[in-house]
Amino acid sequence: MVRAVLGFVLYAHATQKAVGWFHGPGMAKAAAIFEGLGQHPGRRMAATAVLCELVAAVLLAVGLATPLGAAVGAGTMLVAAVATNLKAGARWNTAGGGEYPLVLAVVVVALGFTGPGRWSVDAVLGVPSAAGDVRIGLAVVVVAALAASVPILRTTRAVRA
Repeated sequence: MVRAVLGFVLYAHATQKAVGWFHGPGMAKAAAIFEGLGQHPGRRMAATAVLCELVAAVLLAVGLATPLGAAVGAGTMLVAAVATNLKAGARWNTAGGGEYPLVLAVVVVALGFTGPGRWSVDAVLGVPSAAGDVRIGLAVVVVAALAASVPILRTTRAVRA
């Protein structure tokens, strides 16, 4: 159930940016938002975020390559959380901060530690579960943090400039 909800939320995030669904800005406005966050070129960075969110949404929703989906989703949401917190100077979503994507990142990381569960493509394919294997969860955290570091540094530089 958690995977399905996270998959839907990440899908909604992606389509908000890509095509304006779910009251989203669409790609042109998303690109401008990304530029304002120091993510240059904005259109390419927004498209990258859309792609990452869609990949994570599908992998997590169906429970396929769950650690990879968790790393991609957590990294993308970590960038969103830090970028919005830095730019807005606020922590809470109502003030433009990024507590919501931070919570999503943490929940996605938790899936990296717990695994996809019995009702997943990974289980059907016989992929060993990550449940209880701290190394896989830690790998998800490390990969997500490394992937998020460059965009976060871009935002940090833009805010300081």
